Amino acid sequence: MQRYYQPEIETMDPAQLRQLQSERLVRQVRHVWDNVPYYRKKMEEKGLTPDDIQGLEDLHKLPFLSKDDLREAYPMGLLAAPLSECVRIQSTSGTTGRRVVAFYTQHDIDLWNECCARAIMAAGGNEDDVVQVCYGYGLFTGGAGLDGGSHKVGCLTLPMSSGNTDRQIQFMKDLHATILCCTPSYAAYIGETLHEMGYGPEDIDLKAGIFGAEPWTEEMRRDIEKSLGIKAYDIYGLTEISGPGVSFECSEQTGMHINEDHFIAEIINPETGEVLPDGEVGELVFTSLDKEAFPLLRYRTRDLCVLSRKKCACGRTHVKMSKPLGRSDDMMIIRGVNVFPSQIETVLLNEGYSPNYRIEVDRVNNTDTLDIFVELSPEMFSDTVREVEAREKKLAAAVTAMLGIRPKMHLVAPKSIQRSEGKAVRVIDRRKLHD
Repeated sequence: MQRYYQPEIETMDPAQLRQLQSERLVRQVRHVWDNVPYYRKKMEEKGLTPDDIQGLEDLHKLPFLSKDDLREAYPMGLLAAPLSECVRIQSTSGTTGRRVVAFYTQHDIDLWNECCARAIMAAGGNEDDVVQVCYGYGLFTGGAGLDGGSHKVGCLTLPMSSGNTDRQIQFMKDLHATILCCTPSYAAYIGETLHEMGYGPEDIDLKAGIFGAEPWTEEMRRDIEKSLGIKAYDIYGLTEISGPGVSFECSEQTGMHINEDHFIAEIINPETGEVLPDGEVGELVFTSLDKEAFPLLRYRTRDLCVLSRKKCACGRTHVKMSKPLGRSDDMMIIRGVNVFPSQIETVLLNEGYSPNYRIEVDRVNNTDTLDIFVELSPEMFSDTVREVEAREKKLAAAVTAMLGIRPKMHLVAPKSIQRSEGKAVRVIDRRKLHD
């Protein structure tokens, strides 16, 4: 039996859903116009007023917002509600400049928690489950979002945060956790540690995992499912829009259903801004339909993906997005070739290597260099130097076949690449490309 948190919304007739989106869009544009001078100015520059937006068919007229706008308007230039009505902030990690600070009213938090509750129930969760939340708490949205969703469903919630993996496993065993929520790289590390401690999937009660906040491949999904004995579900979100739960996988696992009653998704050509039809790869753009404090209209995520409205066997009618296929801004161009870390990860896992790796890009004598460091398993590490060199040569050929450029492979000792308890840092780009 399919389980939904809000079946009347999650299985809503598509025409009715579009009507709801239109009504909410018109109301939200008026709210932003009245309360956010920064965005009102952007609309005026395009010759627009709220009267020009009568429904979904007019969405394309509105100006985009980007990360640059959020930095320029920092900290409160995009706030659309009085501070006295805001009850929380969340923030991004700020790795590429000023942090993004997002504000929430209690209404906003309630809606966000409902989105995460939908994700938990789509993964088979109910009030009898024990949800272990190992996303970071604090400013990072991961912990707060899944914690709130777990409470909404009525699960026993273990608010572990990340780190102290031995204690994570102890609580997992002693309190019979059934659903694990964390980054995929940390799930892989928990599985690795579990096996090092002499345990296997049969020693824990986990049945499902909800993993997000960083890119991961189908190969990594299979590795995690095997090591923990679970079904692994993807979840997507971003602080600017609310946090995890903007979209989530159902039992079909053929994409993530976007919560369309709260968010409108578009796919655009990242170069021209032209809206693309469903089924084409482009940049994902989101419009918040009912957020009060920090409602972003046509926010460019820089994530590249595909939207699909094919009927889903799970019964949900909301549009599905693919896993992000890369980033329109974080994509590396190496020797003129577009390279995404996920391509390299796919090769490593297909060839039987660990998901612990590091990519280093540099520029020597005006030529790009690509070095890939990959951990060997303890069994592989006992190989002779000649055998390791042969492995490096074979792996370099496989990566070359995928990318079209040849890397320098470095097979290194087990545990020599630093583990991450939050988002894994996979790429170090030492080129000075913006001087």
